[in-house]
Amino acid sequence: MNKIYNPEKKDWKTLLKRPTKTVADIESTVDQVFGEVLNEGDSVIKKYTEKFDGVAVAVENLLVSDDEIVEANSLVSVELKEAILLAKDNIEKFHAAQQTESVHVETVTGVDCWQVKRPIEKVGLYIPGGTAPLFSTILMLAVPANIAGCTEIVLCSPPNKEGKIHPAILYTANLCGVTKIFKVGGIQAIAGMTFGTQTIPQVYKIFGPGNQYVTVAKQIATKYGVAIDMPAGPSELLVVADDSANASFVASDLLSQAEHGIDSQVILVSLSKQLLEEVEKEIVLQINDLPRKEIAQKAIDNSKLIFVEDDETAQELINEYGPEHYIVCVSDEESYLRAITNAGSVFIGNYTPESAGDYASGTNHTLPTNGYAKQYSGVNLDSFMKSMTFQKISREGLQEIGNAIELMAEAEGLQAHKNAVTLRLNNLDDE
Repeated sequence: MNKIYNPEKKDWKTLLKRPTKTVADIESTVDQVFGEVLNEGDSVIKKYTEKFDGVAVAVENLLVSDDEIVEANSLVSVELKEAILLAKDNIEKFHAAQQTESVHVETVTGVDCWQVKRPIEKVGLYIPGGTAPLFSTILMLAVPANIAGCTEIVLCSPPNKEGKIHPAILYTANLCGVTKIFKVGGIQAIAGMTFGTQTIPQVYKIFGPGNQYVTVAKQIATKYGVAIDMPAGPSELLVVADDSANASFVASDLLSQAEHGIDSQVILVSLSKQLLEEVEKEIVLQINDLPRKEIAQKAIDNSKLIFVEDDETAQELINEYGPEHYIVCVSDEESYLRAITNAGSVFIGNYTPESAGDYASGTNHTLPTNGYAKQYSGVNLDSFMKSMTFQKISREGLQEIGNAIELMAEAEGLQAHKNAVTLRLNNLDDE
């Protein structure tokens, strides 16, 4: 990892830059795929599935069959099923607790206003399945979608080289009430859910993380009237730690995100040079035991160990970065918790690994990356709902606010707006 000592503030932007391509680098490829899917549908999706995912056999049926789901169920071990059920239960508890009552206010006498939440009817879930089959992401998306009351939950995940989806993905999707599962990934999956094809339904909002191409594809989808959860790209983690932290724990957390992909990024910020040295040694030791060592090593090469002199500087730097995952392992944790304003999800103390949030604590792991924690929330129950406002005004109520409406409409030069009120007020005067 790259060690940096007391970086000057003017260099922070360069120092904290993510190892990702820009939208411009990828957009032309995305536009080409989108255009072909819009015009030709399933045949193009199959073509790109073979091209981009290296599928050795042609995927004849994009839709996963009931027989495939039954087969997958038999291939998942009892122990893994129990773990998935435990995680599902915790995620349900946490997201069900986010349900809120409708808001009803009489703003003035005779003017009733209220807000009600309604589910987004059709949602699409993108589940990465290339180097790691992220069946845990299904729990994070399908569970709140069901609690919200979404009626159609479409899932797309890339097939393996034999044209199949990992059994744990199929088992979890079926368990969580996904209505249709498709063997398609990457840009073509996002395009399919954006436009709809002969097989894949069009959806109103797309959820889920992915590589840089998927992230840009989701952003392009918004040009065609489809909403997205957030621009969630390559995974990232920032740890702040002092001498109260366990160096081996910190190293394990950094590696847990580094193994996601070669474009992942992990950062350690500390006021202790000794801790930085100990963590670096632990990373060298632990990385050798990882099956995904090669991937993790490339991510580590893009990552940083940063020493700063004081807490205030550390806190400012962390907020400037806006990490997706943020681990706080310091003796004065309250100071850091009060200071944080930009983070997707926060993990506190030596015994709160980031992987707990990835799987089974109950919080959602679909989080904003690339600094978007400055303006986006992670996925939550409200992500699958939309708020609608209602109002009903009585005769007395219109008399209360009518003149103000007339004056404001006239000042804006919108005479028809004013007339809509004036006619009603005159009618009241005539009664």
